[in-house]
Amino acid sequence: MAAAEITAAMVSAAFGATAAQPKQRDDDPFRTGDFVVYPTHGVGKIDNIGSEEIGGHKLDLIYISFDENKMTLRVPVAQARLTGLRKLATSEAMAQAMAILAGRPRVSRLMWAKRAQEFQAKINSGDLKMVAEVCRDLQTAANGSAPSYSQRNLFELAIDRLAGEFAGVVGTDKADAIATLTQKLVDGRAADSTRSAHARSDAAREQGAVKSSDLAVSLAPASV
Repeated sequence: MAAAEITAAMVSAAFGATAAQPKQRDDDPFRTGDFVVYPTHGVGKIDNIGSEEIGGHKLDLIYISFDENKMTLRVPVAQARLTGLRKLATSEAMAQAMAILAGRPRVSRLMWAKRAQEFQAKINSGDLKMVAEVCRDLQTAANGSAPSYSQRNLFELAIDRLAGEFAGVVGTDKADAIATLTQKLVDGRAADSTRSAHARSDAAREQGAVKSSDLAVSLAPASV
């Protein structure tokens, strides 16, 4: 696997954080073998945590491998949390993300270029709920009816990220995870359509009842 390069700025920042800051207790430290989420790369696995001399400084590094793109990322332990590195979501957090998928898409009047930037930022945040929101709001791409290539591309990136974490949490492979998430989107849209139809029907009945009442009043004999 190719190793991602650590820049001089990262070395200086990590060394400064290690040397200048008091050592804080980490109640849930990263460990070798953990599956983790790195915001801009998705789910990876910690292969090792060790020391390496870089730029004249000895740094404690976390080595994370991403099998799909054949890459190994080195993250300074002192900056791991700041980079957004986190462990896989809990089952409860994943259930919340699934509920978001089944919700009604958020309608925006912003131009597509602006919306695309927002969607990309949400995907790269690594935040599970935000990624689920992107999938929900771009759900038309799930059935191939997306109006543009860029919309489909963002949807596929978002659902791939979400599926990678879903697979790790529930213990399945990514293909099955994508199928499950896509079906959740489809079921959510069907349920939303049903609710909308019931709401229209109820509104029509209420309007009909009001008209009938008005007619009855108009036909009633006037008192003398």
